[in-house]
Amino acid sequence: MAKPSVRLGVDIGGTFTDVVLEKDGVPFSTKVLTTYAAPENAIIDGMHQVCAKAGVAPADIDQIIHGTTLATNALIERRGAKTALITTQGFRDVIEMRTESRFEQYDLNLNLPDPLLPRQMRFTVAGRVDAKGQILVDIDRVEVEAVVDQIAQAGFESVAVGLIHSYLNPAHEELVRDVLVEKLPHVAVSISSEVSPQMREYERFNTVVANAYIKPLMASYLGRLEDRLQAEGVACRIFLMHSGGGIISIQNAADFPVRLVESGPAGGAVFAAHIAARYGLDKVLSFDMGGTTAKICLIKNQTPKTSRVFEVARTYRFKKGSGMPISIPVIDMVEIGAGGGSLAHVDALRQIRVGPESAGSEPGPACYGRGGDRPAVTDADLILGKLDPDNFAGGSIQLHADASKSALTAQVGDTLDMDAVEAAFGVAEVVDENMANAARVHAVENGEDLSEYTMIAFGGAAPLHAGRLAEKLGVDRCLVPPGAGVGSAIGFLRAPFSFEANRSVYMKLSDFDPARIKSLLTDLQAEATGFVRTCDDHSPILSEFKVYMRYTGQGWEIPITLTEEQAMAPDATTFEARFIEDYTKLFGRPVEGMDIEITVWSVNATTPPDPVARTDETTGPDMATPSGTRPIFDAASAAFTDAKVVNRADMATGARAAGPVAVIEDETTIIVPASRDAICQPDGCIDIILKRAAQ
Repeated sequence: MAKPSVRLGVDIGGTFTDVVLEKDGVPFSTKVLTTYAAPENAIIDGMHQVCAKAGVAPADIDQIIHGTTLATNALIERRGAKTALITTQGFRDVIEMRTESRFEQYDLNLNLPDPLLPRQMRFTVAGRVDAKGQILVDIDRVEVEAVVDQIAQAGFESVAVGLIHSYLNPAHEELVRDVLVEKLPHVAVSISSEVSPQMREYERFNTVVANAYIKPLMASYLGRLEDRLQAEGVACRIFLMHSGGGIISIQNAADFPVRLVESGPAGGAVFAAHIAARYGLDKVLSFDMGGTTAKICLIKNQTPKTSRVFEVARTYRFKKGSGMPISIPVIDMVEIGAGGGSLAHVDALRQIRVGPESAGSEPGPACYGRGGDRPAVTDADLILGKLDPDNFAGGSIQLHADASKSALTAQVGDTLDMDAVEAAFGVAEVVDENMANAARVHAVENGEDLSEYTMIAFGGAAPLHAGRLAEKLGVDRCLVPPGAGVGSAIGFLRAPFSFEANRSVYMKLSDFDPARIKSLLTDLQAEATGFVRTCDDHSPILSEFKVYMRYTGQGWEIPITLTEEQAMAPDATTFEARFIEDYTKLFGRPVEGMDIEITVWSVNATTPPDPVARTDETTGPDMATPSGTRPIFDAASAAFTDAKVVNRADMATGARAAGPVAVIEDETTIIVPASRDAICQPDGCIDIILKRAAQ
């Protein structure tokens, strides 16, 4: 299918809404403050701005691709619909009991996070399916109707249905759904056998509850967005970015909104993978820092690492296990509360802490002059000279340094006997170390050495901090691509249409059943392809096959990728060889004499990626012409230095700027520390490298 000539990418973040319009491949972008009460207002505002820049009317837009943090924020802030859960008798408290693991082993006062739904909102029905999908006890329709009558009396807006082992046999869940639709036609319904047909009831029940919790909110928002765009003369189809790095239709997004939970960050990872392909980089650390959070992702062989379970709303120092598990396909990344709007304070131990609380766009950091009186990372960056108060966001927002000084002094400096500059330095170093530590942990968990990686930095705040982060991590090279300030929105325009279907069917290799496996994978392929065809009627579709395998007795599996030939002609010897190969890469050696089992089967259907042309790199023989100088605080020397200021638009291909230097543009500023130089590559990327490498 020919690609539309005018395409719009929109990313709603916690602070800014990023809008990018591509007209025949030429990008036009803007950033506007997110409007929380009606997020569609910011989209319409941004759309008009980029249309004016491109010289087109909204009616000329051929395709819109949208990603949003609204689903994530609704779960974190507990702002979803009044939701009920119907589950199997005896399993009412699964989402509260969790897995009974302690994510902080030695904290005697540990408090587990509250479940999304309190106990009085959880209902049970009799009926039982066993672990092989056989019905042990039939479900009683009369009993189901009585439970639905209770739900109707209580005025619930949405209902989640999660019955034990329904991923193997959904008959009971489908009966419950039929009764709900018949008796409560205006109530949203989600069933776990459709939302997340996978084993492990805690994760599955949480996922279907989360889907039901945000379903009315997202359906309302998407409906309003369609109406507003139609009123503006936009008649094209709208698509949504999902957490796995692909695009789905707006109807699928409304039915399965839980798949949108990491849609914005996923767009950023796709953007970074596209840049990695242009440079032929096989090991990339994607660093996306916006106004509210920072996201770090490992990209190997130009493909972001993926997972099928992740956590939302971690409550305890971002500890694994302290959040809400969501069992859907997702790009694997670590996300911490370290953005430009993250607020700083001094804790009881007289230590500076930054985040996860954010100033957002309302009121925003103190320097915005919108009523905020607590210091954010942006305030620290302003005091350290990283930002020009007269040219922030292309001059659309005037920054007030006096307000930043007052907030930093009042909240940090007075407590620790520091002046405003020292307080700003402390805040910046803490947030940079938080991000560096998160990257180190993520790399160690994946068995990777970051010194072998190239960083790709994007998001409005990332270029301000990427140089210092590279110093801390020992990363020699950092690329800041064009449009870095709106990188996730650009990533939406690079993503394929895709959908991943998965299902839990337990099977040991000693009981390998080729006919059953081929049938199962064929069904999953048809399901995934059907979702993609709702978005694209003509393009060829590629299928990616995965099975999740482990040794018998182990608690978790590793993903094993199969070719289509291996999937369609399954052979136990091939499956075993592939598992041992990947297991040995991860853990050093296989385990002899143990049976191997498969727990989850997965097929991802995707349209082919666009071909990516390699960039001819330059070493930067010519010096860039600065437009002036300004004092910028250099963290490595803990002192202000006279840094050159270079306009990014004036840097010709091959131009080199020796650090310390600030490379400025409308949507962000690139801070190049004294230890590094910056080179403008032919595709417009600013290549930040060690001085010895530049020489």
